[in-house]
Amino acid sequence: MSFELSYLVGPLVGGVIGYITNDVAIRMLFRPHQPKYIFGMHVPFTPGIIPKEKYRIAQAVGETISDNLMNQEVLEKNLLSKEMIGKIVGTIDKFISQQQHNPETLESFLSHYLTRRELQSMRESAEGDLAKILYKKLNDESVGTKISHKIIERVMVKMQSGLTGIVGNTLGFNQIAELMSEPAEHLLAKHINELISSQSEQMVGNLLHNETDKLLSMPVCELLKDKQEQTAQLKQTAIGLYRTIISERLPRILNALNISKIIENRINEMDMNDTERIVHQVMDKELKAVIWFGALLGFIIGIINTIF
Repeated sequence: MSFELSYLVGPLVGGVIGYITNDVAIRMLFRPHQPKYIFGMHVPFTPGIIPKEKYRIAQAVGETISDNLMNQEVLEKNLLSKEMIGKIVGTIDKFISQQQHNPETLESFLSHYLTRRELQSMRESAEGDLAKILYKKLNDESVGTKISHKIIERVMVKMQSGLTGIVGNTLGFNQIAELMSEPAEHLLAKHINELISSQSEQMVGNLLHNETDKLLSMPVCELLKDKQEQTAQLKQTAIGLYRTIISERLPRILNALNISKIIENRINEMDMNDTERIVHQVMDKELKAVIWFGALLGFIIGIINTIF
């Protein structure tokens, strides 16, 4: 019995040694987290390999992910894939369908995405810009001229039509009217331009303010009612804009983001306890396999030593 045990002791001891040494080696990848000193002398292999090389590893991981896993080609291929476009289209369709039955007002709807101050600022900016454009158009002298010409032209037609029923021959009246129409038109144009110049800014401002109030108080479902063609165009515009951003702006976005630096900084900011925990979560089975492989290798070496 003792003879048989003598053949087992060597392999068992080798297995235990292999298990322990691999377990210690894996632990030494992370621990200790800080360098250790005895009598002022630095203890070798402290800190562990990963804490010691943390900054170099962080830089290498960041560059590897940025260059190989999240580069422009890979991201563009995935972001413009049929599956991704299909998901975006589905999301837009779902959103539009929900809004077609949304009874809340446009103002209430926008308040989900904008603060009251942002909404008010956007409204004032839009009204101001439109008011300037309309005011500039109305202050053009040609506006008064065009309006007066149409008025005089309409008056002439009405007068001629009315006199024809009363007096058979209106030739004399027509000649007099034509002579008077031009100065009347100029005088009317002058008064119209003066009126526009003095009143148009306030009138346009009030008009835009009232129309904006009406628009914001309308239910979202009413705004989208019978607007299938417009919503379809809006969806195509959104998809086109997305494609343009990915195709033309992605390199600039990636340069601005600097994914490599983001990953590097995030790893450097992590506590070593968190880093160790994450590595064990991801590679727990593999690390345990390495430890048991060490035990197996030690057991085999023990057998070989016992035999030879």
